[in-house]
Amino acid sequence: MPESRRADARRNHARVLAVAEAEVAAHGATASLEQIARIAGVGSATVRRHFPTRRALLEAVSRTRIEALSARARDLIGEGDSRAALLAWLDDVVAYCVTARGLAAALTYDGSTPDPVHQNSCSTALEVAGAPLLERAARDGAVQPGVTVADLITLAVGIVLATEHHPDPAARADRLLRLAVAGLSPQS
Repeated sequence: MPESRRADARRNHARVLAVAEAEVAAHGATASLEQIARIAGVGSATVRRHFPTRRALLEAVSRTRIEALSARARDLIGEGDSRAALLAWLDDVVAYCVTARGLAAALTYDGSTPDPVHQNSCSTALEVAGAPLLERAARDGAVQPGVTVADLITLAVGIVLATEHHPDPAARADRLLRLAVAGLSPQS
């Protein structure tokens, strides 16, 4: 009997996750957990058992995209220009966040103390992936001392969240990222 419950639990998890992916794509980070449960054909308690927090659900939905961004960082490590490689990756982070509704919310720092089970694994994975790019750029003198990957992720998330309701969020986010990277001073 326990084996059948585990199989049922795995099926429920997969069904809830599939529905959650569609709902987050359609409605963003505020997708209704009750609607997800209803469409998946399970109770709200089942959704909450598998995903005890909204962040846990958003992270599960975003996991594939985070893995792709991590792979992209690894691909860029060997690029000739360390600054260009870091900025190409940051461009990708912003672009993914713009197109993958809910990803920016999964990357936000909410100020709560992370618990070991439901910590912000999306941000942690991106910090680990981006660290070699940033370290290389810092060694080359291509970025300001003291800049962290967490700073870059926070910047990207802020830009994406600030532009999500713009008529062309991708173009607006790209413009703001370019402005942030260049700074406000005219080029001399």
